[in-house]
Amino acid sequence: MINDDNIPDRDAGINGYQKIDRYNPQLIQNLSASYLDVLKQIGEDPGREGLLKTPERIAKAMLYLTHGYDLDAKEILNSAMFKEEYSQMVIVKDIEVYSMCEHHMLPFFGKAHIAYIPNGYVVGLSKIPRIVDVFARRLQVQERLTNEIRDCIQDTLNPIGVGVVIECRHLCMSMRGVQKQNSATTTSAFTGEFLKEKTRTEFLNLISSKLS
Repeated sequence: MINDDNIPDRDAGINGYQKIDRYNPQLIQNLSASYLDVLKQIGEDPGREGLLKTPERIAKAMLYLTHGYDLDAKEILNSAMFKEEYSQMVIVKDIEVYSMCEHHMLPFFGKAHIAYIPNGYVVGLSKIPRIVDVFARRLQVQERLTNEIRDCIQDTLNPIGVGVVIECRHLCMSMRGVQKQNSATTTSAFTGEFLKEKTRTEFLNLISSKLS
């Protein structure tokens, strides 16, 4: 397994990767005007002190929360692929997930657990959480998010198999609608060896275990 935390960012500056907030002034202005109208429509006074800068703040927040549209997950994985004759399961678990439901644009959040079995190449460990963010920072449904992560790893690394499990709480269920505060949703997606019960069971047991 390659821990690339100390490896220089060879792909710094590539559109799929660089961590710099860049806000298009015209886009901010357009979005701010829309949010200003929303405040008026719900009965608020956007001229009061606490709301004077709220439309701009929401505009910037929304662009950040959906910045995954501007990122290329395959570029991120390709930037840190290394030849390695390792053929056992590689797992990165408890990856924090923050996304927004496309139906109500309310947050859902939780953890992702990802495994793959290399086929001649491994990838820098930090790149797995990065690609989770690429797809999570878009308007999403959890089912599609799970599949997109699986497919990206499979298509880019061509491993022997990929396993993805995501567990999330959805505010569209706890703040509105059925208002079930303690419910959680689990989704999974598998390819290759992980379609076999023995491999899948090993993966599920490992992500359920705790390090001593």
